Amino acid sequence: MNKQELITAAAAKAELTKKDCEKALKAITEAIVAEVAKKGKVQLIGFGTFEARNRKARTGKNPQTKAPIKIPAATVPKFYAGKAFKEAVNGKKAAKPAKKAKK
Repeated sequence: MNKQELITAAAAKAELTKKDCEKALKAITEAIVAEVAKKGKVQLIGFGTFEARNRKARTGKNPQTKAPIKIPAATVPKFYAGKAFKEAVNGKKAAKPAKKAKK
């Protein structure tokens, strides 16, 4: 699914126009990028968590020449899928909260 297909599907599900849905998606992605760029964390319960991670400098190899190269340290975005997302992908139904016992 590409961006336009996502916008079409979300617009249909939320009963919004494609234009409004595209604005909302753009605003959400920009907010996530801005927060992660500030080394912040965006947590969407049931979906997942976006955060910035530090990657140490390391030595790699050029695949063509096999010569060692230095890969500098970097800050990279990381996404961790939430429990409900993982269960949906694995075909399991999300666990429902337990009901309170009657007195």
